[in-house]
Amino acid sequence: MDRLTPVRPWPALLAVAITLIIWFAVPTPAGVTPEAWHLLALFIGTIAAIIGKAMPIGAIAIVAIMLVAMTGVTNPGKPAAALNDALSGFSNSLIWLIGLSIMLSQSLLKTGLGARIGYGFIALFGKKTLGIAWALTLAETLIAPVTPSNTARGGGIIHPVMRAIADSLGSQPGNSENGSTGRYLALVNYNINPISSAMFITATAPNPLIVSFLLKGTNGVLEMTWGMWAIAALLPAAVSLVVMPVVIWWLYPPAIVETPNAPQFARGKLDELGPLSLAEKITLGVFALLLCLWAGVPAFVMGGGWAVNPTSAALIGLSILLLTGVLHWDDILKCRGAWDTIVWFAALVMMAEFLSKLGLVSWLATSVGNTIDHLGLHWSVATLLLILLYVYSHYFFASTTAHITAMFAAFFAAGLALGAPPALLGLMLGFSSSLMMSLTHYGTGTAPIIFGSGYVTLAEWWKTGLVMSVVNLLIWGATGAVWWRWLGYW
Repeated sequence: MDRLTPVRPWPALLAVAITLIIWFAVPTPAGVTPEAWHLLALFIGTIAAIIGKAMPIGAIAIVAIMLVAMTGVTNPGKPAAALNDALSGFSNSLIWLIGLSIMLSQSLLKTGLGARIGYGFIALFGKKTLGIAWALTLAETLIAPVTPSNTARGGGIIHPVMRAIADSLGSQPGNSENGSTGRYLALVNYNINPISSAMFITATAPNPLIVSFLLKGTNGVLEMTWGMWAIAALLPAAVSLVVMPVVIWWLYPPAIVETPNAPQFARGKLDELGPLSLAEKITLGVFALLLCLWAGVPAFVMGGGWAVNPTSAALIGLSILLLTGVLHWDDILKCRGAWDTIVWFAALVMMAEFLSKLGLVSWLATSVGNTIDHLGLHWSVATLLLILLYVYSHYFFASTTAHITAMFAAFFAAGLALGAPPALLGLMLGFSSSLMMSLTHYGTGTAPIIFGSGYVTLAEWWKTGLVMSVVNLLIWGATGAVWWRWLGYW
């Protein structure tokens, strides 16, 4: 008889206790509906179970979806509607973009193109692991202005390259000898994404929404152009991109540090691989097509009617790989990481979205602004507190778009009321809206792709995310404020 793998009792009991205490023992605040408060209890309990590893994360997600459906917190008295709400995360196109990106990356591994790309990077920058980290940083930064999906950029383009490099160094997930090198590169791979997303209006989908909020919040006075945004981000972003690989090195140094023979070794491997095979050429063509589609090239050349949704683009790419035989359906079925990620991310996105729809998040933002105002602090201190609360409330969100939609306008209005200069406040909140992605393994679409590759544990990810959030906020707050003052923005 197979041995059953039980739930880890203590983490599970703690998660249940937290849920029950919030649900029954903590009074529902004025201005919050009981349904919103009960959903918050389920959400916090779910996060506690994930952190404590009460069960595999996918299993926890299934239980969370079941609880939302059975308790009816999103639609009291309507079981069928509550079930539809609980399953609504699976209709989110971002979630499928994540899963499809993981599936697409299998072609790089199967055809050997990923290894070829990895050896090419090592040939150019492979004398030191830190050089490889900066090479990945430069690669993503260069494509950021024309890639409005940060998930497609960090998860669909850069991550397969990072995995190929780690594999070529003999560093696989769980490898006791060299695994820390893959861990280091994976953490760098992800922490490039929040910084590159903050650099350009076109680097991530919610940035144009921020521009709209700033314009409306100042009655048309603060009109943030593409150039103004990019110039404002230039200096603090450059500092962050240089410092970030060093900070992560300090946190989790790789086992392989010096690789002086790696470039020559890589060139030898490239010679052994020979010319590109047909499957590699098709894969390369598909990824070039995806880059064009994700970057919005058809819409730019032919007009807005030719715009292709990033998830639709991923479906096109995967369909081509299946039709040409580069990937077989069995390859997709065996892609456990993709299916697991779709399940758990759907649950978290669903719960986060309904916390916003039920009004809990907007209530929190309004309450925070009023509380800070009553403290009678100088506008600079009050603004700092506001930004910190805005950033670290991202622990409750599985989507930057949802977070920004729910809280940005309220926090910007609160900051203006506290006396903060509009441009300084707008830039800090705008850039923080991307920098806060670093915190969790579910904070944006790129996170579950890289986390799902298995190089980094949950504790390592959250520790690095917290440290990098502090480092980035210090860099952007200090360097940025001086830089924007010199530019005359405030």
